[in-house]
Amino acid sequence: MQKQYVQAVKHENDRQIIWEFGTRCCYRGDNENLMKMHPLGSGVNTRNQFIGQKEKSLSGKRIGIFGKGGSGKSTVTVLLAEVLNNSGYKICILDADSTNIGLNNALGIEDPPTPMMEYFGGMIFSGGLVTCPVDDPTPLSGSKIYLDELPEKYYAQNRSGITLLTAGKIGKEGPGAGCDGPISKIARDLKIHDQGGPLLTLIDFKAGFEAVVIVDPTYAAVEMAVNMRDTIEQIKKGNRPATQHLEDASLVAVAHQIFEEARIKGALIVLNKISKKDVERYLQARLDERGIQPIGIIHDYSAITFSWLNGMRLTITEAHDEILHIVKELEAAESTYVQPKTK
Repeated sequence: MQKQYVQAVKHENDRQIIWEFGTRCCYRGDNENLMKMHPLGSGVNTRNQFIGQKEKSLSGKRIGIFGKGGSGKSTVTVLLAEVLNNSGYKICILDADSTNIGLNNALGIEDPPTPMMEYFGGMIFSGGLVTCPVDDPTPLSGSKIYLDELPEKYYAQNRSGITLLTAGKIGKEGPGAGCDGPISKIARDLKIHDQGGPLLTLIDFKAGFEAVVIVDPTYAAVEMAVNMRDTIEQIKKGNRPATQHLEDASLVAVAHQIFEEARIKGALIVLNKISKKDVERYLQARLDERGIQPIGIIHDYSAITFSWLNGMRLTITEAHDEILHIVKELEAAESTYVQPKTK
């Protein structure tokens, strides 16, 4: 029998119950920076029973979720967030998909937060301040954000305590703002903190960091996974980005510095929407031919499809064990990562 996740959000004395599952709950005191975990009803209240953020390998990391349109990036983002949250991580999701909508519904949040694009002054194409990183690689000013200092309209939290921010959506910018480069700059530079330090941030991209590439049963998805793997391998070897279009030498230097400091670690492949064993075997064989071994498989669940169809919160019950396996693979990859040299 699967465990029941997130039963309620309620107040107990001066503490707010953030999430509850099985026979354990996690809460955060109003004046405490450290979350604690204890068996329900035990009366035990020791810090050592909660695995602190600094003791967990993915704490404070940024993980980009990539894939072609329709591959299930948002689904995987939400399911990963829920399982990571239940594993003791403080989670933030940054919606950096400039066209897709509905991520807030999948998290059980009624209305999406105001885009961070507005917070940073708007797109340059619409008279704003946020530039395209291709033309202007200069870092985004004020990109280190503390949630307790950020106006509440720019973020939302679901019943599990997962924080959602939105980089921006092209549709709201009007004609002439068809380039999503400024949205990519926000995704590239934004660092989310609370009083305890940086949050583990999952970034749902339109199409890095540690990159999780979602492969659905299509030829295009397989090729995208191969291309992403090859691109990241070139980056890890120290090959620098194309800067011939930049006439200002100082901007070239900035581009090289940002590139070298990005610390992109690798591309990890996840198969998604797998409905049949023969499809799974075929995808595994095609990827194996290209030297790629997926870290996990998420099968095609009708409950997930219906949740998106009806704009409802996704549940992790059916896919829980598959997602938990992926989380463990991410943690293992992080613990064995060695920073590559740059040329």
